[in-house]
Amino acid sequence: MKRFFETIGRYWLFLGRVFTRPEKWRLFFRQFLFEADKLVVSSILLVSFISLFIGGVIVIQTAANLENPFISKMYVGYMARESLILEFCSTMIALILAGKIGSNVSSEIGSMRITEQIDAMEMMGVNSANYLVLPKITSATLLSPFLTMISFMTGLVGGGIVASATDMVTVADYIEGITFSFNGFYIIYSCIKTSVFCFIITSVSAFNGYYASGGSLGVGRSSTKAIVYTSMLILVFDLILTQTMLY
Repeated sequence: MKRFFETIGRYWLFLGRVFTRPEKWRLFFRQFLFEADKLVVSSILLVSFISLFIGGVIVIQTAANLENPFISKMYVGYMARESLILEFCSTMIALILAGKIGSNVSSEIGSMRITEQIDAMEMMGVNSANYLVLPKITSATLLSPFLTMISFMTGLVGGGIVASATDMVTVADYIEGITFSFNGFYIIYSCIKTSVFCFIITSVSAFNGYYASGGSLGVGRSSTKAIVYTSMLILVFDLILTQTMLY
């Protein structure tokens, strides 16, 4: 228990070093764009590929369970839309990004720690936590809602492809379902969740990498811990945000 609270305190002190005013804003914005491309833009293809097939699977599963002739097939599209925007496009995508982004951030910073590059920065008077971590956190947190929207639209397209290729539900019923009783707040809710999750992914992963030790094996351990801890925190904050924002 003592080690647990020590780790939490160390994490908050680490964030205190990260969220300080950058010494050179031009350098910060350059790093921001670089990290945005590496962490967010490079994830678009993966997110789109997964969402496309998940959207199709949701339509198949929903249609297979709506066997009552008194229930309109329009609800297949409605349930697909609600499932995607409320949970999949934020929480499930974040769990996937925890593996991709989390391991990338942790291993990169951990390697710099092991090779003493961070120590060299500190000796030159550079706030290494701010220089290395702040662009990663800000880019992932601010731009991750775009991944949510891409996931949502691609998932709906995947469901539409299944609807047009099978006789489970007509395309007209599917489109009617995805436009039926739409609540725009769910989009905001999902985007906020994704931003919070990506903040957790980048900050916790950077923290584990920043304090890595033990050579290459230590970098591997820090990456593993980063993925495990971020996945657990994502699920915990999913419950907290859902309770706070929807009820």
